[in-house]
Amino acid sequence: MASNPRRALITGGGSGIGLAIAQALAASGVATTIAGRNAAKLKAAGLPFLEIDVTSEASIAAAAKAAGPIDIFIANAGAAPTAPSLKTTRALWDEAIAVNLTSVFSCAQAFAPAMIERGWGRFIVIASTASHRAYPYTGAYAAAKHGVLGWIKTLALEHAKSGVTFNAISPGFADTPLIEGAVERLAAKTGGDREAAKRALAKDNPMGRLIDPGEVAAAALYLASDAAASVNGQSIVIDGGELAG
Repeated sequence: MASNPRRALITGGGSGIGLAIAQALAASGVATTIAGRNAAKLKAAGLPFLEIDVTSEASIAAAAKAAGPIDIFIANAGAAPTAPSLKTTRALWDEAIAVNLTSVFSCAQAFAPAMIERGWGRFIVIASTASHRAYPYTGAYAAAKHGVLGWIKTLALEHAKSGVTFNAISPGFADTPLIEGAVERLAAKTGGDREAAKRALAKDNPMGRLIDPGEVAAAALYLASDAAASVNGQSIVIDGGELAG
């Protein structure tokens, strides 16, 4: 890392993948701030934090002003509402698009220009295997995550000579609080127990397990480094081989 620590901001940084990434960056010497809506959870994480609502442009702008120059931005905040495709309400659709896609659009516009002006930066979004394939009952989520890759690839091409890279990491089902909600819903729907529900969610992974958040953090640490200077417009898939089939 540079003699002056680089500065990172991670949305949805209070738990799960976001917190794992924040801890890995901080351990590597990056001055790391986490951001989210739950102040108590952010405070408990033990890292500098900002409150932010990624569905609000005003909140994003305020966070950008409060954070100051950011070298590494991790767009991790997300939500995965579920419903059958033709029973998906407009409200659920709008929620999925706002949290998972429009937020990435807004954060790029708020944070990337200063990186480009300084000639170095890393803009990384935590996407999903749902950016590459469909799953039943996740149509709005999959549409949003597919859109994220289109946005990231466009940014990468337009700013390829700027010193700033734009990439995604696409994990399969990971062992996080977000998945805990899916486990609860699946167990309730099937009448099974939580462990059976977890096994059902892990079945698409040929390794037969959920992804560990630390595995995603390791990929983020690489993408945020100087060693990844030529990695641009990519989706790094961490899925145990799911998409290989």
